[in-house]
Amino acid sequence: MDVQQGSVRVLPFDVTHRLVLSIALPMTLGFMTTPLLGLVDTAVVGHMGQPDALAGLAIGAVLFDLLFASFNFLRASTTGLTAQAYGRHDRHEQQAVFWRAIISALGCGIVIVLLSPLLLWIGIKLMGPEGGIADATRTYFSIRMLSGPAALANYALLGFVLGRGQGRIGLLLQTVINGVNIVLAILLGLRLGWGVAGVAWGTLIGEASGMLLGLAIVLRGFAGEERPARAELLSRTKLTQLFALNRDILIRTFVLIAAFTLMTRIGNSFGAVMLAANAVLMNFFLLSGYYLDGLANAAEQITGRSIGANYRPAFERGLKLTALWSFGLALAAAIFFFTLGPALIRLLTTSEEVRAAAGAYLPWAAITGLTGALAFLMDGVFIGATWSREMRNKMLLSFGGYLIALAIFVPTLGNHGLWIAMNTFLLFRGIFLAMGLKKRADQTFRFAQ
Repeated sequence: MDVQQGSVRVLPFDVTHRLVLSIALPMTLGFMTTPLLGLVDTAVVGHMGQPDALAGLAIGAVLFDLLFASFNFLRASTTGLTAQAYGRHDRHEQQAVFWRAIISALGCGIVIVLLSPLLLWIGIKLMGPEGGIADATRTYFSIRMLSGPAALANYALLGFVLGRGQGRIGLLLQTVINGVNIVLAILLGLRLGWGVAGVAWGTLIGEASGMLLGLAIVLRGFAGEERPARAELLSRTKLTQLFALNRDILIRTFVLIAAFTLMTRIGNSFGAVMLAANAVLMNFFLLSGYYLDGLANAAEQITGRSIGANYRPAFERGLKLTALWSFGLALAAAIFFFTLGPALIRLLTTSEEVRAAAGAYLPWAAITGLTGALAFLMDGVFIGATWSREMRNKMLLSFGGYLIALAIFVPTLGNHGLWIAMNTFLLFRGIFLAMGLKKRADQTFRFAQ
């Protein structure tokens, strides 16, 4: 029901636990299929009995993931802008946001394909594989890069359905992409003996399948509606807003990647055992990240929708419920890791040295969900609200604090100091964003009651 407050149109809606979980739970399940895909790809190539092929696959996957992680802004910006149009009940603008996102994604994907020989050359120089490892890397990377347009289109598609609160469709798309990939990796890579090439073609076909299904679902929803004119899609104001939003999220992503890369690099200086122990322990943080990301998606949609609806009670209720679930699950995860962490470490590695080292630093990894809960939540709120400049600036400030923490703690406490710095970085990200939340919300909802 619309409510008119002076010259302001307010569109109230209820925010419930069911609404939060209807977005968060499907996306958490979808995110959890990704590591399963990695395990299957590794197992397929590993069964070939060729160490060079397995190493080449690992390097090629890292190069691809590093490159495409920087394009996450396509998903994030599309979610925020779609959610706001959804909150205004503006179906025409929702469609315009979608087309701008798809055109941007396909354009970026085509450019990446054209640049792939250069990107491969740079990647080989940086990672330094030789002989059979380099050959496997070239094979995997060259084929998988052909999936660039489809992969980036899937970012835009996922952002659009999440912006509309359609978590189940998001789960369906993720399941199709990863499911087709897994089946074809086994069929092409193992049964037909294509090896690394089969795994790469499976990924490409999986991405293409997800894109085609996503386009079919979204375009069916647009049936009977007037398509935005070219002038609307190319509106200078809208494109400038989109460019600024994407630029800020891109910078934020680069800084985040740099923080984790720096942790790995410093950990490497402590020796192979410590590096392996840290890699084992980072899996605990990644596990926490699945549900925290799902709840962040819920925060994105509810925040964007409430701003589009100009309805602050929904904004505050959404913040309260997503925070309750985020911190509640983070506490449960911390207890779980403290209790069963040693058993998980034994499951992940057979090296007694690595087990002992990981056990010594387990407490720091066990609390990363708690120290990171506010950061994930605030990222979701600021992305949904499209407050990208503040998010970028606070990320840069947090990274500065992280560097100071590394300089203070690592020389005196070694690997303990490294984990303290990482938890400090997570805390800084959440706290710095939360400190400016009320002021920014007051500015955004200043005409609403």
